[in-house]
Amino acid sequence: MLFGVLCTVLPDIDAIGFWLGVPYGSPWGHRGLTHSIPLAAALAGVITAVAFRGAPSRATVFLFLLLCGASHGLLDAMTDGGRGVALFAPLDEGRYFLPWRPIPVSPIGVHGFFGRRGLTILQSEIPWIWLPCLALAVIGWAVRSSRSETKEGSSWK
Repeated sequence: MLFGVLCTVLPDIDAIGFWLGVPYGSPWGHRGLTHSIPLAAALAGVITAVAFRGAPSRATVFLFLLLCGASHGLLDAMTDGGRGVALFAPLDEGRYFLPWRPIPVSPIGVHGFFGRRGLTILQSEIPWIWLPCLALAVIGWAVRSSRSETKEGSSWK
């Protein structure tokens, strides 16, 4: 889970570029290369290869980490601000939004979340981010519980 969280939040490391003078539209600028699906796949591959060498479910781990990393750029592409997301960098330097953009863009930095705008953003994220995540967690828990019950039940036979 810790690696999943890392893959999910790591794309915003590019915000450091604002303080280093990196132009927004640069491949290294905000919502550039670090937000791309190819980079999410590479990061998931490296973590899987290094941290889960002997794990029998490496493909599942890789897929989980890929989805965590790719979700960041895809969710940013659902916001109403910025200049788009370099979803396919470095293969394609274009910046994209999804045609459906129901989420107000978040401020950069924690201080922007305190106040009316921050509350509006958090409220808009409930149906588009938090409820789907909760639903996936419940489904995952249910699947895992049913598998363990099946294994326990079969051992008694």
